[in-house]
Amino acid sequence: MSLSHTIIADLRGAPPGDLGRLLPTGLGTSAARAFLKPFHAADDELFCPGALREDVALGDFVNEQVVAWADQVGIYSGRLEKLRACGFGRFMMLAHPGALDADRLVAAAKCLVAEWAADDYYVDEVELGADPMQVGSRLANLHAVTDPAQLPRRYAADMDDHHRLQPISVAFRTAMEHLSRYASITQMGRFQHQMATLFLAWTQEADWHANRRTPPVWEYLVQRHLNNYLPPMILVDVLAGYEVPAQEFYQPLVRQAFTTAGNAAVLINDLYSGAQESENDFNLPTVLVANEGLTRHEAVLRTVEIHNELMHTFVGLATQLSATGSPMLRRFLADTWAWLGGSRQWHATSGRYHSAPSSPTSPSSPTSPSSSTSPSSARS
Repeated sequence: MSLSHTIIADLRGAPPGDLGRLLPTGLGTSAARAFLKPFHAADDELFCPGALREDVALGDFVNEQVVAWADQVGIYSGRLEKLRACGFGRFMMLAHPGALDADRLVAAAKCLVAEWAADDYYVDEVELGADPMQVGSRLANLHAVTDPAQLPRRYAADMDDHHRLQPISVAFRTAMEHLSRYASITQMGRFQHQMATLFLAWTQEADWHANRRTPPVWEYLVQRHLNNYLPPMILVDVLAGYEVPAQEFYQPLVRQAFTTAGNAAVLINDLYSGAQESENDFNLPTVLVANEGLTRHEAVLRTVEIHNELMHTFVGLATQLSATGSPMLRRFLADTWAWLGGSRQWHATSGRYHSAPSSPTSPSSPTSPSSSTSPSSARS
């Protein structure tokens, strides 16, 4: 059974079929060697690697640390069991197989959960106080935490008092403090840039909700380019303990490759989260149905096709860059490839999208996501 049919079967509660996985030969393998012989799936199957690591104990440890932190800072109050079921600690364990330090994974998981919580509390989840008319102001104020604002003394105290009462602000401040133990000044700046981009994307989504407008497909894909998975992916080299030189990281082809990978990864989210969303939420299949008159089945297949096009573009760029780039860049591209596989694995098995997490020993068999156990019914 192809993956697209598996996802459709999931939506109907039918048992899924086996999914092929691409496993590079090892963490020490050069990116060029890993990308030159990609797995070629049929047109209606996802072209994506599988996870390189499944360490249940490590994932559980990171997850418990993050749930305890969430309780401490005050996010997801009353929903901590649902947060635990999401397995965000496992997400980071899967996505960063080159990271052997559990505390680095905890720092990254805190940042990830802070991002998800901001989306839930400010953008998507009405039960948590989300209001499209306030998204812009809330995110602008939050940006003053992620990239600290310098106010005149008489007003700085007012701003600090405001953020002390906002669990999302406390979550971001403490998560970034933890991350700063491992990220260089340059790497922290890259993370801050991606957060600003993400906040901009959420204001665009709020505009759609406030004006009750379904965007055309191209505009939705622009929003997903901004609201992709680069905020957590930007920590790939931080967690593995190295740093891609700035002259390579910001090279246009490198940026194109990295953003393309992030865009492809977020479409995996669109496929697996669809059953959890309200009628007012947006995902690529929904937008395709509204704009192009496709059936839900056809829209899922089209989404898989678009995902695969992006992935093939990334593979082509990564192969080219790996042949000429520094060892750090080659490692970064290989770690990005591994991140994509870990992310796919998490989406296929997480309690956020499924009634119960799938067994780690059966990574290609997601269960039916018909009953959400996530802290939010939102898209992310």
